[in-house]
Amino acid sequence: MKIFYRNDETFEANFNTLLARGKMDIEGVTNIVSALLKEIQTEGNTALKAQIAKFDRWEPKEDSELLVSTEDMAKAYDNIDPALRDALHLAYDRIESYHQKLMPKSWMDTEENGSILGQKVTAVDRAGLYIPGGKAAYPSSLLMNVIPAQVAGVEEIVICTPAPDNELNELLLAACHLCKVTQVYRVGGASAIGAMAYGTETIPKVDVITGPGNIFVATAKKLVYGEVNIDMIAGPSEIGILADETAREDYVAIDLLSQAEHDEMASAILITTDSELANKVSEKVEELLQTLSRESIARKSIEERGAIIVTDTMEEAIALMNEIAPEHLEIMTADPMSLLDSIKHAGAIFLGENTPEPIGDYVAGPNHTLPTGGTAKFYSPLSVDNFLKKSSIIAMSEKGMDEIGEACALIAHTEGLTAHEQSVRMRLKK
Repeated sequence: MKIFYRNDETFEANFNTLLARGKMDIEGVTNIVSALLKEIQTEGNTALKAQIAKFDRWEPKEDSELLVSTEDMAKAYDNIDPALRDALHLAYDRIESYHQKLMPKSWMDTEENGSILGQKVTAVDRAGLYIPGGKAAYPSSLLMNVIPAQVAGVEEIVICTPAPDNELNELLLAACHLCKVTQVYRVGGASAIGAMAYGTETIPKVDVITGPGNIFVATAKKLVYGEVNIDMIAGPSEIGILADETAREDYVAIDLLSQAEHDEMASAILITTDSELANKVSEKVEELLQTLSRESIARKSIEERGAIIVTDTMEEAIALMNEIAPEHLEIMTADPMSLLDSIKHAGAIFLGENTPEPIGDYVAGPNHTLPTGGTAKFYSPLSVDNFLKKSSIIAMSEKGMDEIGEACALIAHTEGLTAHEQSVRMRLKK
């Protein structure tokens, strides 16, 4: 791996290149995706089936073929290895328990004058979840999207997943059965996003769309935002690791590779105060690369978007990592908890050498759908909040109106909104 030193005069240029890691050229595919969405919006299932034939190489003859049968999901669940079934149940229980703790509550507060202020929290009626399919099927992504929606209280959950050559991943179907979902449709890419955003004769229009996808999915989500809500525009996976001289080079190296093997566009960055560790990790990465089933993917990621940065102090290292704002941040230092308050921007934070990033991908409990590309500076992980909306509650008493109404009327008058002003003054005591 490339090693950069903070005090080198070329560092700033190299660091700026790292900050641009994995940026997707959404503008480059906007016209293509926009045309696909327009077809779905105007032609419904006719366009949807034509797009499936074009991109997934099979053509539904009947609209009903789009829907996956609950019998197929139940059969897949029954056929999976019992140990794997138990692992899915463990993941489900831990993810559910964690997200239950995130649920906000409605509240009302009565002021001394009798006026009431509050907030009502309710779930959206219908959520659309996009789950990657085909060869890259991730049942963990299904759990991470379905469970928060269920905990939030969403009554209707719609799932779209691609079925190349009309084939679906059995493990994904098993996870669907575990989650007790009934509306799973064989459609992927921008077509799926359009179908859920606008609705077709078969797929209902939803209120919010969540879930990961490729550049076409990301672009489609960006274009339908406003028609529906979305979770975020996610890019390639990434990991940042803060480490001092106490870190084990084999742990650091394999954790960097755990993200590099996702995608050639993934980024893996170590920032350390120890130059000896930097050299050991670089050597260990090369050694471990040769053992990976996805060596070519991981190698390209490491060579093009991986880096090791050596700083003089941990404060300097933390400042650089906050600027990167990584999707996943591991802290492998003598006292990782002591650094937590200094971390301002990260999608998920993994503390200590016994907390590798993959534990968060599957069974720890927190959501693995996280902001990428530096958007952790303003986005949060997927949670129940993505499936909830909040309504303000206001109930003014006569006394309360008399106390604050004049100030309201004055501001309205100043803004030139006379109906606003009169609406308040009519209710004030003479």
